[in-house]
Amino acid sequence: MSLTTKQELLRRLEALEFKQRLFPASSEQVDALVKALEDVNPTDNPLSPHHNLLSGSWDLIYASRGTVVTRSFASIPDFIEREIKINRIWQTLVIKDNEAISTTNSAEITLPLLGTWQIEAEGYWTESDGKTAKVSFSAFTTRAINPFNISWTPELKIPVLEFLRNEALWITSYLDDDLRIGRGATGNLFVFLRNM
Repeated sequence: MSLTTKQELLRRLEALEFKQRLFPASSEQVDALVKALEDVNPTDNPLSPHHNLLSGSWDLIYASRGTVVTRSFASIPDFIEREIKINRIWQTLVIKDNEAISTTNSAEITLPLLGTWQIEAEGYWTESDGKTAKVSFSAFTTRAINPFNISWTPELKIPVLEFLRNEALWITSYLDDDLRIGRGATGNLFVFLRNM
């Protein structure tokens, strides 16, 4: 059942436009398929250190209520929204020797006249019960990939002072070889596909 459900979920997501998948606009059909997969999660305690399935680069292919980046753009007038293009949103997870999980959340954005830029939030997950983690970000980075259509890559990294860091809860509710599903503390649903 889970393979058929997974195939149907991926088929439905592929049929949606980028904006429909990652901007705030939940799909009841997609959410129902995700819930069905969560009910048959093949990986017990996906955040446990012995689960190497978690490590790697994961493309975000669906966010039921959008993301920090896409919610910001959703409030921009249509003219500007047509000119600003979000090319990709992804997350890279690495399990460290001390069993901490480092995360880098990234977005690639093309801005009118300014070229293509990458924005990153670097942080870590602290596992609490095998499925739930406390997430905290320690630095934000912006990097020009192709500013003004020239080859130049400046980088600006802004550390977050420890007393200013907030923690959020993150639940990994489904994990297999190439699909990962997570939920934020407010119930926002995120579907990731492994970047091969």
